[in-house]
This record gives sequence, C-alpha cells and structure tokens, in this order.
Amino acid sequence: MRIWVVPVFVVAVFASSGAFAQTINQTMEGSMDVEITHPGEGIIGRETSISILIKNNGWEDKQDISFRFSSQDEKIVADPTEIFIEELSQGGSYGSNIDVFIADNANPGANFLNVRYSQVLVANNETPQQATYHDIAIPITLKERPSVMIYTKVPESIFAAAEFPIEVEVASPDIDIENVIVSISPPDDIGFRGETLHMFSTIKKDSPVAITSQIITPEQEVNTEYRLPFEITVTYTDDVGEEKTDSKTVSLVLRPRVVMELTTEGGIWIGGFFIAPYVSLGTIIGIPAGALLTLMIRRKTSRLRRKKR
Repeated sequence: MRIWVVPVFVVAVFASSGAFAQTINQTMEGSMDVEITHPGEGIIGRETSISILIKNNGWEDKQDISFRFSSQDEKIVADPTEIFIEELSQGGSYGSNIDVFIADNANPGANFLNVRYSQVLVANNETPQQATYHDIAIPITLKERPSVMIYTKVPESIFAAAEFPIEVEVASPDIDIENVIVSISPPDDIGFRGETLHMFSTIKKDSPVAITSQIITPEQEVNTEYRLPFEITVTYTDDVGEEKTDSKTVSLVLRPRVVMELTTEGGIWIGGFFIAPYVSLGTIIGIPAGALLTLMIRRKTSRLRRKKR
C-alpha cells in the first residue's frame, strides 16, 4: 500500500497565555486541526508536560489517528510514548496531557521532542484512504537549574533632598519556591523608607510578588552625576530542598537638581521648594521649616502691600 509522507518541518510557535508556554497549530488533511502546547523551557533532571488537542473540523470522519513521541538521543522521554484514537467523527475532538521526563545527562540548550502524527481519512464517510503522516518537531530549550527572576522599576534619575519609589518583583516561572528572603541593599549615603528585608513562606510558580519602598536621597546637593548601586538578593529553597541565591544590581543616576522638577506623584520641585499635588497651602510638604516660614512671611507682606494700595 502506498503511503503519503510529508517532509519534516519545525512549526512556527506563538506565545500562549502561560508563562514560557508555546503553542503549535497545524491543520492536517481533511481540516483536522492539531494543537500542541508545550513549555518553551525545560529543566535537566526534572519533569514537565505537554498537551495535545485535536478537532475534526472537516465533514469526513478520520480513523487510526496516532501520535508517537521520540527524541534523537532519548534524553527527552514522553509518557506515554504513543497515543492512539480509533475514530473521530465530524465535529469530534480529543485532548490529552503527556508527561515529559528530561534525563540528568541531557545537554543544555536547544533540544527537540519529535512527534509523528498519522491519520486515515474516510472519504465520503465510507472509504478509508491511505494513511498520511506528518512529522512535527517541538523545540524545548533545556537549562541546568530553575530560574528565579528579579525585576526592578526605578526612576531614570534622582536628585538630592527628595524621595523616589523603587519597586521590586520576584517571580519563579519554573517551580514553587519556599523560605524566600528578599534583601534590598541601598548605598550607605541613601536613606530608605520601608523594610529592606522581606520574607515569604512560599512564592508559587507564575505568581510573582511585588515590593514597593521609597528611596530618600541625601540633603546635600551634588554638582555632577554619579551612579548609586542597589543590590537585590533573593535566597530561597527550591523544589528539591536545595538552598539557592540569586541577585541583581541596579544603578540609579544621582544628578544635580534643575530649576523645576516633576515627581512621580505629581508634585513639583521649584528650586528648594516642594509643592505637593494639591491646591491648599496646608498640603505644601517637605519644605524646610525656615523656607516655609519665609514663604509665609512673603505672602503676608504681599497682602499688606495690596491693602496700602
């Protein structure tokens, strides 16, 4: 019996809603739609999973549908290695999850889990045709250890005698982590409003936590720009009970103040005065006592001059 074979190809992948998950979509003969969702990354010595969903959107039945999984060096093993569906009628669908084991001696970097798909189209829902085959390569980048990501959001630059927000987000896209300690270490000459040490019993996979604090810059003005390093360190216990540490350093530019500065909260610095984002005098904050007294005297003097006129 003659068999039709379609050449091997690597399908374009599109990011799905899950973190680091990707989806392969293919339409086979007779409007048979195949969707394979897989992780973009895998960890050596660990287990991951892929899912398949097939839908018969054609008007003819399909039978003897199969998926066979393999890898070139057998370092990536699917369980089960084969899925077989006897028949899928018009409008029918089938879905399944497959466990994928990555060997301890697998090579880090780009790897592939190969899928051989086959089906038999039933012409006019009466006559089975010859089997057709498609080879699909699922790309999975293997890495030696799970990732813990540290993201920071800080101003582009800062100036003296003011406060600025600093946001830190910790995310674990691969595994749940426990006994998490997040340490923020500012430079010695920088003040900090908020805790520099944060502890979490657990950070779930794909459930990041965020920390927001305030940087308090020195009172003394600077005449030139220079960088201030902030170090963020995350210590945690991974899913096999090992203690790990990840860190990130972010540098902020401390620069001279210009005549007018807008803050992230909507306030305005005019010279040495800070006006909060409100309209009343009672909301002018952060002004040194002497400067505030001077401002009030000026206002009183101005009113007296108006009365004389």
